Amino acid sequence: HFMAFVPGLPHGERRQQTWPSTVAYLARLIIHRYAMLGVLDEQGFPLRDMGVLETPKAGNAVTMPALQAGSVCPECGNPTVIHKDGCDFCTACGYVGQCG
Repeated sequence: HFMAFVPGLPHGERRQQTWPSTVAYLARLIIHRYAMLGVLDEQGFPLRDMGVLETPKAGNAVTMPALQAGSVCPECGNPTVIHKDGCDFCTACGYVGQCG
């Protein structure tokens, strides 16, 4: 934790606050700067469509690709054991099982 000035206060007002980390403070400074430029609001949300992501159309359901489940891994218990290079291999934990 450390003390630093709070960004975004009215002109002439200065106040310090305890910040949990340098990253949290820098993120707040960046959001405040983008708010000053009219890109984001003070909570970090865009003020207008940025054209980066396509806005979902009403009625179009987003479908996720089907997951390919393998056998259950005896090490981690995930259904992620596949046959790779002639051996059973767990894609979650790296377990190598029976070969052949």
